[in-house]
Amino acid sequence: MMSSQLKFSIAEAVQVLERTPGVLQSMLGELSSSWTDADEGDDTWSPYTIVGHLIHGERTDWIPRARIILSKGSDRRFTPYDRFAQFHESMGKSLADLLAEFARLRKENLTKLSGWKLSSVDLGLEGEHPDFGAVSLHQLLATWVAHDLGHIAQVARIMAKRYRDDVGPWRPYLPVMDR
Repeated sequence: MMSSQLKFSIAEAVQVLERTPGVLQSMLGELSSSWTDADEGDDTWSPYTIVGHLIHGERTDWIPRARIILSKGSDRRFTPYDRFAQFHESMGKSLADLLAEFARLRKENLTKLSGWKLSSVDLGLEGEHPDFGAVSLHQLLATWVAHDLGHIAQVARIMAKRYRDDVGPWRPYLPVMDR
């Protein structure tokens, strides 16, 4: 069981955040569309869609919301996030273009984050999420990391499930096939 002691560290968060574009490039770059357009059924996302979603987050979620928190203004309400914007924003773009755009945006955002030289006091500042209410900057940044890792796991799960029926008797030993 995890202890309730705060484990968040900007330096450790950046270790993951800076690697995500490369991980996705390694997993998805130059694969056929049978891999990158696969999904898990109705109302689920493909790896292509997930990369578009991550791009939208780079533009409208993590750093813009951190700016709102750090502004220390009287109105620290976040703009609601459109979890489905990627469906129109990615239209007509290749996966190679999306992966390159994600890498560029992530690098820019991590440069901004690093330039802020955040203190523990800054990390405790709060903004107002439209659904959750008060959230701290450290919670927002920790969620950014967990969000990346969750989508990397999702991409791997989608890809594994392409061979769900083909693995034959090994399926009971591959829990990813039934998640």
